[in-house]
Amino acid sequence: MRADSTKGSAAIEFAMVAPAFFLLLMGTMEAALIFFAQSTLQNAVNDAARLVRTGQTTCFTGSGSTCAAMTQAQFRTQICNEAGAILSDCNGASLQFDVNAYSAGFSGASDSSPLNSGGSLPPLTTFNTGSACEVVLVRAFYQWPVFTPMLNFFLANMAGNYHLLSTAAAFRNEPFTSGAAGC
Repeated sequence: MRADSTKGSAAIEFAMVAPAFFLLLMGTMEAALIFFAQSTLQNAVNDAARLVRTGQTTCFTGSGSTCAAMTQAQFRTQICNEAGAILSDCNGASLQFDVNAYSAGFSGASDSSPLNSGGSLPPLTTFNTGSACEVVLVRAFYQWPVFTPMLNFFLANMAGNYHLLSTAAAFRNEPFTSGAAGC
């Protein structure tokens, strides 16, 4: 009778350890997914910022053949075309961005927090791609929902159990007009 007294002990030990193990496993997978989404968003913003830097936004053909300035909606579409596969609400309110030009140079650029006093992300509306040789700051923010229970204290950094993904690209526009010989 004593030889059979240890049967089932592995199952009981696993039942005691399994919740913590699976919680850590889910947390690790979610943290990896957040880092991947951050990298994807940064890449999309860098590619969209290149259009601004090279002056392609001043004469953006888009889907038509006429030359017109890129709109804020077209800029969002440009970002979503690259990052939309990982960002579930790319065309919704979860993705916010602003593009602002500074004629005073890099010292005039301001990278303040986009969050309001309540810890949420209000709509950002600035879209100024600037002219040749101006400094431009492109920022994008995405509200990533945290799914892993009990780890939102560690993963959420804004109100509503969201993790704020934030990216930025700061650069000086190229001399893309004929009158700007050099910057």
